[in-house]
Amino acid sequence: MKTWLIELGEDLPAWAIALACVLFVVALGATMLQARRATRYRAWVILSGLAAYLLLTLAVLRPAMVRGRSVSVGAKVALLVDRSRRLDLPGGARTRAELAEQAVAELRRHYQGARISRVDFGAGAGESTTGGKNQSVPDAARLDLMTTLADLPSTLGERPNTIVVVSDGRWERPAAQGTDQDFELLEALRGSVLNTVSVGGEPIADATILSVHTSGTAVAHQPFSLRVEVGCLGGLRCDTMGIVARELRQGVAPAVLAHAEVRFADGPTAYADLEMTLERAGTRVVEIAIDTEKGDRILENNTRIVVFDVSRDRIRLLHVAGRPTYDVRELRRWLKNDASVDLVSFFILRTDADDTKTQNDAELALIPFPVDELFTEHLPSFDAIVIEDIDAKRYRLDAHLENIARYVEQGGGLLLVGGPSAFAGGAYAGTPLERVLPVHLVASGRPFDTVEFVPRVTDAGRGAALLEPLRRLVGDELPSMPGSNSFGPARPDAVVLWEHPDRRALPYRASGTPGPMPVLAVSEVRDGRVVVLGLDGTYRLVWSSLGSSTAGRAYGALWEGLLGWVMRDPRFESLRGELLGECISDRPTTLRWSLPAGASGNLKIQVSRLGDPKPVPRRIEVPVGKKSVLELSVGTLEPGGYSARAQIGTAPLSRLDFGCEKKGRAWADSRPDPARLRRLARINGGTAVGLESISKLPAAAATQVHVTRHVTSLLANWIWSLAAALALGAHWILRRLSGLS
Repeated sequence: MKTWLIELGEDLPAWAIALACVLFVVALGATMLQARRATRYRAWVILSGLAAYLLLTLAVLRPAMVRGRSVSVGAKVALLVDRSRRLDLPGGARTRAELAEQAVAELRRHYQGARISRVDFGAGAGESTTGGKNQSVPDAARLDLMTTLADLPSTLGERPNTIVVVSDGRWERPAAQGTDQDFELLEALRGSVLNTVSVGGEPIADATILSVHTSGTAVAHQPFSLRVEVGCLGGLRCDTMGIVARELRQGVAPAVLAHAEVRFADGPTAYADLEMTLERAGTRVVEIAIDTEKGDRILENNTRIVVFDVSRDRIRLLHVAGRPTYDVRELRRWLKNDASVDLVSFFILRTDADDTKTQNDAELALIPFPVDELFTEHLPSFDAIVIEDIDAKRYRLDAHLENIARYVEQGGGLLLVGGPSAFAGGAYAGTPLERVLPVHLVASGRPFDTVEFVPRVTDAGRGAALLEPLRRLVGDELPSMPGSNSFGPARPDAVVLWEHPDRRALPYRASGTPGPMPVLAVSEVRDGRVVVLGLDGTYRLVWSSLGSSTAGRAYGALWEGLLGWVMRDPRFESLRGELLGECISDRPTTLRWSLPAGASGNLKIQVSRLGDPKPVPRRIEVPVGKKSVLELSVGTLEPGGYSARAQIGTAPLSRLDFGCEKKGRAWADSRPDPARLRRLARINGGTAVGLESISKLPAAAATQVHVTRHVTSLLANWIWSLAAALALGAHWILRRLSGLS
């Protein structure tokens, strides 16, 4: 299409053009007023003035003819299609995702001739397709529509004339309670018309957990409150509803933490406050579940998995020793010097056979060993237990070894330190506690050897993060130790960090030819961890020539690593894992592992379901190569809590606990929100319709594109100036002849 027009002052600002026009009108008006006093040639004075001022104005404005040629192209229409998981919800007889695809097909017919681009959005910037169905669908529960809109010009390469949002209207941003300004398009999209199409269908009868909130931080051993919002939606009738919270643990049935009953008296939603206590620090997985209501059409949102990162305000330790040896005294002194440690310590200074020379125990300064209270009522309150060189049978500890083993399996930390009355010498062999130890105990033979030796660091010990602080100070050098306990071979899942340079492990059943005897070994048992140290001479890391060279710091480095590891301090983990995104049961789950520097060999992972007394782990093994970070898919998982245990080479296991849900928080609130779609369209000058009314959307105007543009001055600038000067001269002469000054 060809066009032409007159353009004034191409290089002049608008204010200069306006000023020139105003001055022309003022000058002509003044001349007409003065011409009333003229005695003759009055009309000629006015006409000459008009010509003079007009030519002068045109000389300033320099009018030019602009000839152009343009073509019309179809309007640019952007279809923003909600492809989040929540569109898998029913929208009637079909899912909302199917309704959205039908809406897209009808929009393409409605905007026939337009240039249509489709952008699927789920959690931020969308992905654009110009035709057909987008094959790359964002997988997210978080719907941030405003971020997608902000990125739209760069995604499409131009500003669209019309934007159409196809969704059920429930996003996180803009929020329903936001201001009108929150719903406005950004400056880059001003001038675009935004329409909306609702594909939510009618509300569905649904009992659901809408949200789970906690204030502050979960602290081990301290009660905290969990606020759960539950809904009875879509016309479902609910009077009361039960809710329960269970902790999912490794290898044991879930433990009930709290339960409550909520009443629906003031609407379709209600709140329950669950007070609970998590005894173990670190990552804990809790399942929140509600009762199934009759008529509930969506059962996937009746259960939520919540992962807590439980912290400690203080480390609570129990230290029990059979006699006050140098090693016992040094460990107690080191623990007491740490202000973050709440230490409960007991030394056995007398036995029942000792003659106290008194008939009344109250006359003695010492108190009886409260073995029953410690290992029954108070046992779960400790973060770790150190049992050092104590005879289990003599001091009635044997009756509680089952409790201690169960404490470990439920997430506790246990350190057993050697001496003549420890392990087999203290009647621990064949007891329930032996099942959680990393080494086998053998009752026959000499339980303790008094020959001095220097422990030998194994390959696993050189690569273990828990010994890294010690090795930074002394390398592989260790002081001579005053004797060692006698052990059988290490269990298959244990990691031996130190071994005896001369002694062989005692034969244990049909274990084959025994290898070097373990001295320091660690293992992970269900939820807990165990350290076995088969000597009582670590005090020589302080009181020896080696201890002198390190100013005694090697002792603290060793025990900080051992205690930190049993309590899952991240500093002493060989690997660090994290879950990428949400774990949804019908989609592959990916874990990311940060590997230590110089790692080599294979990364071995086993994924087990929490809360299952007999879990069947899923095992994966991949080569590490030269990577420092490894992302690994563990496939699709059923809903529930999971523990991923990873090991590289012979290093101790590292663990990552996480939760996997059926549909996640995307399905928490099944209600569509057409009101939010209407508000978005109204604020941005558009129209909101349902699927059946797409034909009522206004047509998108075609876009004019200029192909050529030629600018030609009507007269040369010097001609305008000469004509203006001659006209002004003629006007002045006529004014004089008419008698005007």
